[in-house]
Amino acid sequence: MTLYQELAANFERLIQNGSLRVGDRMPSIRTVSKEYGVSKNTVIQAYLVLESRSCIVPRPQAGFFVCGKANQRLPVPDASMPQNHPPDPADDGLIGKVFRNFVNKEITQLSLSVPDESFFPVARLNKCLHKAAQTLSFGGTGYDDIQGNVRLRKNIAKWSFTWSGNLATRDLVTTSGAMHAISLAFMALTKPGTRIGVESPVYFGILQLAKNMGLQVVELPTHPVFGVSPDDIKAAIGKIDICLLVSNFNNPLGSCMPEENKREVVRLLARNGIPLIEDDLYGDVYFGANRPRPCKAFDEEGMVLWCGSVSKTLAPGYRVGWMAPGKYMKDILKLKLFHSVSGTALTQEAIGLFLENDRYERHLRSLRKNLHENSLHFIRTIADHFPEQTKVSRPQGGFVLWVELAKNVDTGKLFDPVLSRGISFAPGRMFTLQNQFHHCLRLNYGLPWTERLEKRLIELGQLLKN
Repeated sequence: MTLYQELAANFERLIQNGSLRVGDRMPSIRTVSKEYGVSKNTVIQAYLVLESRSCIVPRPQAGFFVCGKANQRLPVPDASMPQNHPPDPADDGLIGKVFRNFVNKEITQLSLSVPDESFFPVARLNKCLHKAAQTLSFGGTGYDDIQGNVRLRKNIAKWSFTWSGNLATRDLVTTSGAMHAISLAFMALTKPGTRIGVESPVYFGILQLAKNMGLQVVELPTHPVFGVSPDDIKAAIGKIDICLLVSNFNNPLGSCMPEENKREVVRLLARNGIPLIEDDLYGDVYFGANRPRPCKAFDEEGMVLWCGSVSKTLAPGYRVGWMAPGKYMKDILKLKLFHSVSGTALTQEAIGLFLENDRYERHLRSLRKNLHENSLHFIRTIADHFPEQTKVSRPQGGFVLWVELAKNVDTGKLFDPVLSRGISFAPGRMFTLQNQFHHCLRLNYGLPWTERLEKRLIELGQLLKN
């Protein structure tokens, strides 16, 4: 039993024997850290365990509280156990159907994986864009450095201090979003038939990219709170050639690997010569006290290709992303030169300007607060109005929920009837190449919480019952 699991077990006993009663405020993370002589991260992981067991519940800006009606709260979904049979070919049509109407403002877009545009600092970004046109030579109409905009790379490197990254400007390459970074990594590291280990479920874009490049996808067992375990990575050694993980707030589960697991996974993969592509797209959108460190923080041999972007925090349409490719820098730069020459100088300069002072952190604090409150509203409404046997994830960051219904439900078949009522969601089987997750769905809680949205979510629950 790990230290955080032991700590969680101690608190669970205190709750069960009545020493901590329903409605009591849990000791602060700082207090527990001091009294038990453990790190704050260990306390946070212990509290996440207690929350996943429906023992405690977070309240924004107030802390954690022992649950009222703990036995009536929805459980978290089951950990996945993919069998890795030949891929299920039925996904392509459903994905196209789901995203055919993704810009339709008349539809309640619970299917998207991006916060609502009202959460973005548009006016301040416009000022940065205007300033970028003034600071760049020829108004930003020329080609930029192959490695990417210097101002942007400098400030991404600066922000890496939040997770002990210690990156330098020279360590980074800019890209047109995180998926572009992942595509370059795939091209640098794979050929048709290469075996790639991924979480299950995982973002469908990663699966479709791997499929279209002729890669053999190996889906790994994934826990809805802790993600992929070192034991499952160890069991996959010899069955995979590379690995891709969304270690912080996986889309769609919302899982976050504990720090000690990340360290062990990096060690295991490096020891066996297996590169790790890390999609850290959601790491800045955390609800706890500190940003969780990515696997890249434990990379001593340059085997982790760390990818990110501002598509989920600032400006999806700017298409500004990056990667720190470690020992694969030369390969990545060669591919970027062949495929795109350089990025869009104007938007990269604008984001670089936005990151130069504390306005990014101020924006993130507001975004995280709104998203955390929304997640609690969604979970409460789902508990009150969704069918019996419903299970729901408890993400501690990001903006998506994973909902598991009774086994006999097929959310793919329910999509059209629900869409005809003006509500869109993402059916679970989009997030796998295997025959699984038919009874699951992903919901986006990155929308302004209003009375209308609550009514739409209640209506979705009623439709799922029929």
